[in-house]
Amino acid sequence: MTAVSLSEWGQFVEHRPNAHLLQLGEWGELKSAFGWEAVRLILNDDFGIQILFRRLPLGMTFAYLPKPVPSQRLFDLGDRFWLEVDRICREKHAIFLKIEPDLWEPHRRPVPGSCVLSRYNIQPPRTILLDIQTREDQLLAGMKQKCRYNIRLAEKKGVGVRPWEDLPAFTEMIRMTGVRDHFGVHSRQYYERAYHLFHPGGKCELLLAEYEGIPLASLMVFAHGDRAWYVYGASNDMQRNRMPTYLLQWEAIRWAKGRGCVTYDLWGVPDEEESVLEANFETRIDGLWGVYRFKRGFGGTLKRSVQALDRVYNPIMYKFYLWRMAGRESG
Repeated sequence: MTAVSLSEWGQFVEHRPNAHLLQLGEWGELKSAFGWEAVRLILNDDFGIQILFRRLPLGMTFAYLPKPVPSQRLFDLGDRFWLEVDRICREKHAIFLKIEPDLWEPHRRPVPGSCVLSRYNIQPPRTILLDIQTREDQLLAGMKQKCRYNIRLAEKKGVGVRPWEDLPAFTEMIRMTGVRDHFGVHSRQYYERAYHLFHPGGKCELLLAEYEGIPLASLMVFAHGDRAWYVYGASNDMQRNRMPTYLLQWEAIRWAKGRGCVTYDLWGVPDEEESVLEANFETRIDGLWGVYRFKRGFGGTLKRSVQALDRVYNPIMYKFYLWRMAGRESG
């Protein structure tokens, strides 16, 4: 297994249209600007991993391997691969390595040796995935009737959607959204860095929904190869009766479709079975419940990633991590 440069990693990933957003070199560079270090490794020119190391107190790190390329190989690799991963993680003084495979349930394979099935994921494990290979009229037909109505209503009420470059205004809008809907947001520098890393290569677009020149809602959508992801979205409280967020999301889907993407990932809904989601979405607004009602309207298929794996190097500090996470759950 060979450690490679950013440019070598970019060439490797560019030829893999199914590579996940979190394995792109740009993502590693984004995280590297905010307390992480990216290490990129290629095995036999057909399998690669970008490991992110988060600096912690006392010289320790947290190692994170999100969505390796291709993830099904993880379960077939022998001891030599894992020994090399262990060596690098120990050199970086990692407490443990968290692995989130880019696979959907019900993927059934034995857990690789020395890994343990984790109770905790970093990314929301459950999402809604849209197949956007079909014609636009078929995509619209696959949506909930109310969602389809709201898209048309926004158009009739004069809402327009266009690319946007006002990162400070987007950051302020997403900050206001976080306060209103009770979720954490990144710094202005984070969103600006993400845009400037991904946008020049056509892998990101910032879209604005507006009415008579007044910004109403915005989102940042990402794409690579066959896949697209809705990651960051924001709206203010102005002209909400014009349903700008529905038209905005539809235009993001159209943007991804125009780039040749096959799937569109709405990125994050409550981690519950579909029957529970459908029984409760009208009454619950906490956590990701607040966005599920909106996202479900676009149709698609509810999917769940396989559970994360942990590979432990410092058992005492790992127990402390589990204790902290349990405390957050009970809190």
